[in-house]
Amino acid sequence: MKNIVSCLTFILLSVLVFAQKDSSPVKLNGFFKKANSILNSGKPGAPSLSSNEISTALKEALTIGAQKSTDQLSAADGFFKNAAVKVLLPAEVSKAENKLRMLGMDKLADNVILSLNRAAEDASRSAAPVFIEAIKGITIQDALSILKGTDTAATSYLKRTTSPQLINAFTPIIEASLSKVNATKYWNGFFTAYNKIAFSKVDADLTAYVTAKTLNGIFYYVAEEEKKIRNNPAERVTDILKKVFEKK
Repeated sequence: MKNIVSCLTFILLSVLVFAQKDSSPVKLNGFFKKANSILNSGKPGAPSLSSNEISTALKEALTIGAQKSTDQLSAADGFFKNAAVKVLLPAEVSKAENKLRMLGMDKLADNVILSLNRAAEDASRSAAPVFIEAIKGITIQDALSILKGTDTAATSYLKRTTSPQLINAFTPIIEASLSKVNATKYWNGFFTAYNKIAFSKVDADLTAYVTAKTLNGIFYYVAEEEKKIRNNPAERVTDILKKVFEKK
């Protein structure tokens, strides 16, 4: 609609100019500059947004995404019954899982997998503040390029720039959750049983693995929330989100 109005404005001004007797190059040049300004005012991104507004909106979008994601994943079966983020046994121990299942130890393997997902769900309850603190510390110098980037550009930026500090902050939370839901006990029982029948022992870092899988699950849904905010006006629940993303 804005483009139609702009075009009509351009045509009307053209008629007025060429209806004048004096249509010198100087006057025509001035006219076309003004007309071009009118046309550009209807394009996305005009008037321009400040870097501070863009930065604030991107951080707000990530904060909303982190809160919604952790709420969803910390619910009952948030990981366990979610194929997109379910925590399975590490690839390096899949041989151990197959061997134990062949020997009729399905229950033992199932308990391990369930407990890993319960740990991820439990840890997610405490994840939002960790994410939000990381988001606050972001200095987005290339805010405009992130805004104009892919539907998950802000999430990718957050993951790339804050993963080390998120892992450090989240590791003790995971350790506490693993112990709380007996994942450590099931994990040790699993490998005690396997190492009795295996030619070579397997030793995987349980805490590091579950930490990485939990963070990946949260990032996955933060990205999904970012997509919604970028593409669905109804998801822009604050004034700054409406202002920035409608002009994207």
